[in-house]
Amino acid sequence: MHPEPHDELRVASFRDLDTTTLYGILRLRSDVFVVEQECAYPDPDGRDTEPGTRHIWIERDGEIRAYLRVLAEPGGVERIGRVVTAKHARGGGLAGRLIEEALRVIGNRPSMLHAQAHLAGYYARYGFVTSGPEFLEDGIPHVPMTRDRRR
Repeated sequence: MHPEPHDELRVASFRDLDTTTLYGILRLRSDVFVVEQECAYPDPDGRDTEPGTRHIWIERDGEIRAYLRVLAEPGGVERIGRVVTAKHARGGGLAGRLIEEALRVIGNRPSMLHAQAHLAGYYARYGFVTSGPEFLEDGIPHVPMTRDRRR
């Protein structure tokens, strides 16, 4: 009997990512954001390598199934971004596991994100509130959202 494959939650700084994992993360982000959502933009934006950035992902048998990153912003605010789940892995709660882990990593510091507008209610479940007007980013409506450190 073979053991059932299971999803493994991982957290690392850039310098602790091996090249195979980094390739898998960048490929997933490209597959979803650039190809599926048809947004031509420079996904490797220079922020992945910053010392304060934490990469959080879920993998199964070496495949990156879901990912997000947490960036350290000026003033002690943490920015959650690049939240992505592979098309075939959606609906299984992977993004929620990543958000919960990101909030654990962030601790009592305030956090923010730019949510695709149709997902604002989803992020509200984790304590995020809309903090500004809707705007277009790469042709997709987004809203800024913040989460208070006291939650």
